[in-house]
Amino acid sequence: MIDTTAINRERSLFQDHESVWLFGYGSLIFKVDFPFQERRPASIQGWARRFWQGSHDHRGTPENPGRVVTLIEAPGARCAGMAYRVSPAVFEQLDVREKNGYLRFSTPMTFEDGSQEDGLVYIATADNAAFLGPAPETEIAAHIHRSHGPSGANREYLLNLAQALRELGEQDEHIFEIERNLQAL
Repeated sequence: MIDTTAINRERSLFQDHESVWLFGYGSLIFKVDFPFQERRPASIQGWARRFWQGSHDHRGTPENPGRVVTLIEAPGARCAGMAYRVSPAVFEQLDVREKNGYLRFSTPMTFEDGSQEDGLVYIATADNAAFLGPAPETEIAAHIHRSHGPSGANREYLLNLAQALRELGEQDEHIFEIERNLQAL
């Protein structure tokens, strides 16, 4: 397992600000275990959500990693999620939560009313040791079906994410196709 906590702590993006926007596109939409000052639906451009990242520490184990989402560059794509205005101190906790290959990057975000802000997003890039890469949705569903880790069954992560996206009124065919395949198992 790779631990990116120290690398992220060196990335002092926005550390001099009283508050920072954080964009969540996976478990940060439905598992909000950190303090925030404001929460608003938002989206980012040029990125697609994909179940291509291994989870050795939450939804799987080092021997049997689960699959969780990351962002993949995709020109013309729009990724919907939730933005949180947080104190920079919150990243002490979030850097540990997102330590398995995720790095903090700056990104422009667009809110539902069309306004924009710059914020931070955690992305597990293809060059991290836990990256599993693409696979057919049927294979991803089977992988998720058999994976379990300290944070629970991998299927709970998928189902919670699909439900959260529906509550936001968003369509994500990758997520919903995996969900359909999982329910068929």
